[in-house]
Amino acid sequence: MMKKTVIALAMLAASVGAFAQTSTVSEGNWLVRLRAVNLDSVNKDNTGLGLSINNKWLPEADISYFITPNIAAELILTVPQRQRLSSSTLGGEIGSFRHLPPTLTVQYHFTNLNGVKPYVGVGINYTRFSSVDIAGGAADIKRNSFGPALQAGLDIPVTKNIYVNLDVKKVWIKTDVKVGGANVGSFKANPMLVGVGVGYRF
Repeated sequence: MMKKTVIALAMLAASVGAFAQTSTVSEGNWLVRLRAVNLDSVNKDNTGLGLSINNKWLPEADISYFITPNIAAELILTVPQRQRLSSSTLGGEIGSFRHLPPTLTVQYHFTNLNGVKPYVGVGINYTRFSSVDIAGGAADIKRNSFGPALQAGLDIPVTKNIYVNLDVKKVWIKTDVKVGGANVGSFKANPMLVGVGVGYRF
């Protein structure tokens, strides 16, 4: 999936290259973006329950501050997301929870590419689980997760301050699972997040 996404980004960058050559890129220190993001979980667990969560589209907002023309720090936010939890062993949906997964990355932005600005980033994700309701309270999950995050993306100028943004992130999210108060293993969502949106730099 990552390979296909990178190819798509390269093709889109080439298609807008002629326009980007005539665009004036703002050099403001702040960049805010709004994205629609598809969450695709790998759904790995060692509990024996065959756990999985649903894939979904979600809204995402981020705020970036450019420390230098090439280096930026980005805080990525969304609203708490409800996920359905299913078990292949138990034959279907067994509950739900909400998660809030803010992510902080440090990015390197490539410049002097006819206005088009690819970037790569690395950072950390913190996920907070809440509103947990699994098997009528018979099962529970650990409420906090810390993990690394990798990022690659592309900002394409359409006016002096406005950009079209394509973004791909890999985030490592893991939680322990308890049944009847006993730890039975861990579940890893480790989603791939592919997003498209708009940005404003000032």
